[in-house]
Formats: sequence, structure tokens, C-alpha cells
Amino acid sequence: MRAYADNDYPSNHKTDWKVIAGLWPYLSEFRGRVGLALVLLVLAKLATVATPVALKYIVDYLDQNRGGELLLWIPVVLVVAYGLLRFGATLFSELRDAVFARVAERAMRRVSLRIFRHLHNRELAFHLDRKTGGLARDIERGTNGISFLLRFTLFNIVPTLLEILMVAGILLVVFNIGYVLAILVAVVVYVLFSIKVTEWRTRFVREANARDNQSNSRAVDSLLNYETVKYFNNEAFEADLYDQDLQDWEQARLKNRLSLAALNTGQALIIGVALIVIMAMAVREVASGEITLGDFTMINAYLIQLFIPLNALGFVYREIRQALVNVERLFGLLGDKPAIEDAPDAAPLRVTSGEVTFEHVHFAYRPDRPILEDVDFRIPAGHTVAVVGASGAGKSTLARLFFRFFDVDAGRITIDGQDIRQVTQDSLRSAIGVVPQDTVLFNDTLYRNLAYGRPDATEAEVYQAARMAHLESFIHSLPDGYETRVGERGLKLSGGEKQRVAIARVILKNPPLLILDEATSSLDSLSEQAILGALKEVSQQRTTLVIAHRLSTIRDADTILVMEGGRIVESGHHNDLLARAGHYARLWEQQHHGGEDGGTEADVTVD
Repeated sequence: MRAYADNDYPSNHKTDWKVIAGLWPYLSEFRGRVGLALVLLVLAKLATVATPVALKYIVDYLDQNRGGELLLWIPVVLVVAYGLLRFGATLFSELRDAVFARVAERAMRRVSLRIFRHLHNRELAFHLDRKTGGLARDIERGTNGISFLLRFTLFNIVPTLLEILMVAGILLVVFNIGYVLAILVAVVVYVLFSIKVTEWRTRFVREANARDNQSNSRAVDSLLNYETVKYFNNEAFEADLYDQDLQDWEQARLKNRLSLAALNTGQALIIGVALIVIMAMAVREVASGEITLGDFTMINAYLIQLFIPLNALGFVYREIRQALVNVERLFGLLGDKPAIEDAPDAAPLRVTSGEVTFEHVHFAYRPDRPILEDVDFRIPAGHTVAVVGASGAGKSTLARLFFRFFDVDAGRITIDGQDIRQVTQDSLRSAIGVVPQDTVLFNDTLYRNLAYGRPDATEAEVYQAARMAHLESFIHSLPDGYETRVGERGLKLSGGEKQRVAIARVILKNPPLLILDEATSSLDSLSEQAILGALKEVSQQRTTLVIAHRLSTIRDADTILVMEGGRIVESGHHNDLLARAGHYARLWEQQHHGGEDGGTEADVTVD
């Protein structure tokens, strides 16, 4: 996933409404709570609007009875009513927030789970291209944006508009249309100014987000490759690159801040001019006796009461625009369909004997670079077929196609006659166990990493899998044993130890089909012999595809396929292939003379 520049985020009001409409499912789940929250919202606004009326009567009573007989209980009752109205406005607002809290938090939970599942359903190519740091930022901002939109759209924009209408109605009935017109003009000018300037500065918000993604991706990528940075003494180089990204972020944030200052200043000017005009009108009418001092106080209270939330409305609109940008990106991720999906009529895979066939398979990661051409072979049930060849020959691609990380361009792959594209991915992958060349572990305990092969396995089964993978003596030598934490990506373990964990996981999973992709490449000779025995035991009665570099590890395979340039150029048993003095014999000779570990290639590139 790349960093997105400003022009990657076209401003589109149709998209904005589509994003807002996409929030409805999260509201519809709690219709009752939303309805109750709206009722409480109206009650809070009624109390808020009634407060200046009580204040008017208090001032008028005190003003009209100065120097005369004053009945103390009347202003006391009015003051109590004023205080209760103030309290009621706050109480109903807090109750509204408490009632709605479950809706917003559940929405964040739902969308977080949805995006998590969606990302796991995306094809391997997406995850090979993504930038983890930027993706994490997008998810974090998007989920927070959904909560913000739900809360503030309902509880800031709607109540502010409701309050404007209520106040305008009271001023029209109690006073004259001049006050209503002045307020409406101020509101319209304020809203139009806020919208226009906010639209102008939205590009700076998008650019700041893009630069934030870029710098965060750089930091995460560098830290994940900590050892590589150290190997080449490139700490300063990495810091310089990170600082360049931070400089871009700083500039984008500066533009954002300056444009925000311009917006705030303009909004304050509009409010200030409106206050001067309306208060001047009220002062003139008080002086002429057209309205009372209490009326003047009520008008002043309404203006303060109205322009404070209106000013907040400007802030909310700015934040809503930013939240829309964030949620748009999140919904964009959710809208991208996985390249590998189950067929509409996909059925669960039924493994009877476990025969696997590759029928005239063609495949290319890119149209201009074919990887496999007319690959055709069969793995009989319970047999082991090994694939060897130079790096880039297409060996690992066979395993990826078999596991359906990618789909073939032509031909098909079948298991017991069932095209793997016509069965569910879940059932297919449940039937296949993989020991990869590069094992990555979770930052958790050894036990949990082992049990990941079958999370519902018993302790006894986990311990047995560890024994079969020749891990038990190593684990018992650790101070914390099975509770030892393995570190980020398993960095606290050696390559061989991680690979034995991978083997133990597959033993625990107990699948009918196996893929061994350089399963012993990180082991020393003694460990390799021990693991080969375990793998041989595990692969018995299972259909096994072995991707191999060390030819000595696959001498006992039922069939060995030699690949070159994406094609199978030789096949047969070890001794037969040596007797032919062809490609396999040359590879064997190279490894034999160069040492078992010193062949001409290590086969670690992406085929």
C-alpha cells in the first residue's frame, strides 16, 4: 500500500454522501437507543432555549419593582426554575451521550473487526505491496472517524440547527422580524464561509494524512528490519530518510495549521459583526422603550447561546470533513474486492485419497514475465514429489498456486478430481499443511506459537508435536520453558529453531496434504538429519509436495521434478536422474563438489 498524495483524494460530495450512508447499518443495529438519544437531545435543547426566558422574567421583575414592594418568593421561584432549566439541559445531554455510547463503541468494534477480516481475505499480492505503518494509520483514523461522524453529525449539527430554528421562532414571535433576518443572514454567511474555506483546506488535511502515512511506514519498515540496518551501519542513513519524511509531514501540517487560523479568524469576524449589529438594534429599542431590560438580557443570552454552538459548528464541520477523508479511505479499503474469492457455488473440499494433479498450468505474476508454462504432473495419493531447479525456475510458485495464494492463468490444479477454484478456500487450506522456508512467529510464548497449528489442541498434543519436531530438549533448556516469549517475528529464536516450530505446527494440524518449502534450509547437518526423520514420519500416508534446494534431502522422494525456465525438463527417481546425466545430474555434481551447503544458489528469491 502506497502513501497517498493530495491528488489521490479527489473531493467528491457524492462520495461524502456515500460514506455517510455507509454509517446507517451501524445506527440501525440500535434503533431504540438512537431514538431515545434523539428524544433526550430535543429535551436538552428545549431546556436550553427556555433558560433565557426565565432570565428575562427575573430581570424584568427586579427592574419593574425597584423601590417598590418586592415579593421575594417570585424571583426565588424564577431563579430556581432558571437553575433547573440549566441543570436539565446538562442532564439530558449527558443522558443522551450515555445512551448513545454503546452505539458509537459498537460501531468502532464492528468496523475494526470487518476491516481485520477483510485484510485477511485479501490476496497475497496485496500484502506483498502494502506498507504496514500507513495501513495501520488508515485503519486507526478511519475507525475513530466513524465514531466522530456518528456522534457529531447527530449531536452537534442536528441540535445546533434545531436551536437556530427555535431561537428564530421565539425572536419572531416575541420581538420582530429584524432580529430573525439578522441572525439568519449571519448564520448563512457563517456557514457558506465555513464550507468554502473548509473545502479549500481539505486538500491540506489529505496531504498531511498522506505524509503521516509515509513517515509512519518508514519508521515501521525500518524497525522491522532492525538487524539489516545494524549489519550495514545504516542508522544515520535511516534517520535521514525518516527525517526527510518528517520534514514533508511538517510542511503539510504547517499548511494545515495556517489555513485553520485563516478559517477561525474569518468565523470570529462574522460572529463579531453579527453581535454588534443585533446588540445595537436591541440597545436602540431599549432606549426607545420598545423592549424591556429583560428582553435585552434575553436577546443577549440567545446570541451568546446561539453563536457559541455555531462557532463549535464550524469546528465540527472542519472535523467532519477530515473524518470523511479518513472514513473514505477506510471504506475504500473495504470496497476493494479480494482478487482470490470463492466461486458462487463453491463446495467444501472432500479429500478421499489425496491425489493432486497440475494440468497444463500457465501462470505469470505480470503479463510480460511468464513464470510457469505448460506445467503438467501428478502426485499420487500418499506419494512425495520433490521439485528442484535454479532460483527463479518457478518452484515456490507451484506451492503458492497449490495453496491458492494466486489462481492459475490457464490449466487447472485438482485434488481428487476437484478443481481447487471450485472449492472453498477455508476447506482447501484446512487440508494443506505448510512448512515455509522463512518462518515468522507471533510475539508471544513458545507454547502459543506451537499451539497455533491447532488452537483447540490439548497440552499433551502440543508437547507431543514439540517432541516429534525435536524441540523438547531445546525448550526444557530455557528458563521459562514453553512460556518463553519469542520476540517480534520470532527474532529471539535461531532460524533452525523457528523452522522446527513450523514443523511442530504442521504435525499438530495433521493435514492430509503437505507442502515442504525448503523445510530444512535453516538447519545444521545434525539437526537436519533429525528433522528429516520427523518429516519422513509425518509425510507417510500423506500427499507431499517438496520444494528443495539441498538435493540430499529429497533422494528418497517417489518422484523428482527438475524445473528450468518455468517448465519441467526432467522427472524421475534420484538414481534414474543421475544415470541420465542431465540437468539433475549437473545440479547434484555442483552441490557435491561445492559442499552440501555450498551450491550455486540458495533459492531464496520469489519465484
